[in-house]
Amino acid sequence: MTSSELLRIAVPNKGSLSEPASGMLREAGYRQRNDSRELVLQDPDNGAEFFFLRPRDIALYVGSGRLDVGITGEDLLLDSGAKASVVLPLGFARSTFRFAAAKGSTTSLAELNGRRIATAYPGLLAHYLDTKAIRAEVIKLDGAVETAVRLDVADAIADVVETGTTLRAAGLEIFGEPLFQSQAVLIRGVDAQPSPAVDQLIRRLQGVMIARQYVLMDYDISDELVEKAVAVTPGFQSPTVSPLRTAGWSAVRSMVPRRDTNRIMDELWDIGARAILVTDIHACRL
Repeated sequence: MTSSELLRIAVPNKGSLSEPASGMLREAGYRQRNDSRELVLQDPDNGAEFFFLRPRDIALYVGSGRLDVGITGEDLLLDSGAKASVVLPLGFARSTFRFAAAKGSTTSLAELNGRRIATAYPGLLAHYLDTKAIRAEVIKLDGAVETAVRLDVADAIADVVETGTTLRAAGLEIFGEPLFQSQAVLIRGVDAQPSPAVDQLIRRLQGVMIARQYVLMDYDISDELVEKAVAVTPGFQSPTVSPLRTAGWSAVRSMVPRRDTNRIMDELWDIGARAILVTDIHACRL
């Protein structure tokens, strides 16, 4: 298979998106680099070629058609203005964008009219302000923006907020509603043509996400209690119920949400199930 026939996939080369993205691709069966200095990696067995790029650049490469798909932050996609769209939310690297200003100085969105707002995401901020009919000066800064208010570069900031500890240390407080809630996403150019290779990548990534969220639960139950037990473990379509060698007993296998594992085991035990076993799912297609 030649390089031109490979599916070209952009992967973040560093930052909070990098390791989770590569980890998900590994779990999906794709090769990933072992040396952070590698910029391009071919995986001909899976018909793919990976390009390790700055997360902020990925949407531009994908939107221009230079690369077929990419993993980046939804915030970075919106900020870039690239002609690309989300084809699959990936569920990691979640973040929330909020406004913050000096304590007691600003309490509502309307007060931002005519003021200066510093951010590392000018495209995202400008889009939000337009939707709210707020006219403010957007000041682009690279990196941390918490000191912009103290240095009188801006009257307020718009930035990623997790616990708010960093903002409070800078003498700032959050106000207003969140601008945007982001997560890692798989993106594709808006003008891209249908592709079986992309469809396969999506199925594999969906399989990884399902495998991370669910486990297989096996248990033995007397036949007269099967219906009551499977009501607790209905599975995706239906659980597997098989007769045991011991007359009057059946073995049941079902997928259950990982977060509910112990609660479900307790319910099954109370119903009368025994030999309850839980197994990780490493890959699946549903």
